Amino acid sequence: MTFFKLARKSALRKPVRSLLLMLSVGMAFLIHGVTASFINGTQGTEAASDTLLGVMSATGGALPMAYLPRIEALDGVAAVSPVMRLRGSIGDARNVVAVSAGDPEKLMEVSGKELGLTPALSGALQTGRDNVLVGRALATAQGWKVGDRLTLKAFRVKHSGGDRDWHFEIAGIFDGASPSTDTYFMIAHYDYINMGRERGANTASTFALKPNSNVTPQKLAAQIDTLFANSAAPTRTMSEKQFLSAFLSQYADVKQVVTLVVGASFITLLMIVTNTMTFALRERRFEIGVLKVLGLRSWHILLMVLGEALFVFVIGGLLGLGLAKVASLAAPAELGLVLGVSTALQSAIFMVLLGLIAGLLPALSAMRTPILSSFKMR
Repeated sequence: MTFFKLARKSALRKPVRSLLLMLSVGMAFLIHGVTASFINGTQGTEAASDTLLGVMSATGGALPMAYLPRIEALDGVAAVSPVMRLRGSIGDARNVVAVSAGDPEKLMEVSGKELGLTPALSGALQTGRDNVLVGRALATAQGWKVGDRLTLKAFRVKHSGGDRDWHFEIAGIFDGASPSTDTYFMIAHYDYINMGRERGANTASTFALKPNSNVTPQKLAAQIDTLFANSAAPTRTMSEKQFLSAFLSQYADVKQVVTLVVGASFITLLMIVTNTMTFALRERRFEIGVLKVLGLRSWHILLMVLGEALFVFVIGGLLGLGLAKVASLAAPAELGLVLGVSTALQSAIFMVLLGLIAGLLPALSAMRTPILSSFKMR
């Protein structure tokens, strides 16, 4: 009998108890997987870029288009596109949709790769001023297809006609560079929104910027903010990932809340598994004494008990992580559940660490149990 086989059989000595422990571990890792998927999807931790920059107003207002040539003239800037954000409803008032209007050619240079835009999609967008590209997640959720006509009732931006109705035609659907890329929005022409709105002409919500590969994004961001520091509309430049985190932190520190919930579940799990294994090993003191008589040394006993704990955590953790992956695939796209490779690696580390911590106290107790004391249990 190999050492691994001995640890496995010891862990499964009481099948019902072992199964319940594995299910407890699985539930904890299911919670971890789902919450981490939510953070990845909503805060873009898997797909959001650290290099693409957004230049926005430090006071929360709009920026004049006169800033565009001054930003383009800076050393280290590869491409810049104005972006006008438009939010409204389509059909039902609760069916909220976001629109990012930009320059098609410049937007292709800035974030075409990240959004999965192709020359064909960019060309289709430019064939009509009211054309839009719709993200795959949004198109799937709404049941839209290429050629559909849409009417978006904007919340704040009025049309020059006095109403808030903006008409679009779907010219293409973009998929994003990866499954974790946010595709729950539409891309429209900046000129169409700019010339059609009642107020705020020749301004942008932000300027999307791509630095040259040999430029540090943080230094370029500081240079841009310094350039407009004493202007009527000072700027605040940050990366896409920083922007998403700052946006959600306005409502609550979601990541901290999730960390507290997952931490509480892991601590509770450690207490349950450690307590259960301690009582289980007390029932096996005679067997441990026999193993020592047969030649197993104290460190062999230590490794065996740690192996049992690791077996329970690895099997249970993989079960929970698998269920979390199924949940992320089955959940509606608008929930933004993305279980990525980094979460899987993090979970694997947690399985090993928690297994070692949970098994350490029972293992030390079993290792130090004298042989005579073990035989008195018979």
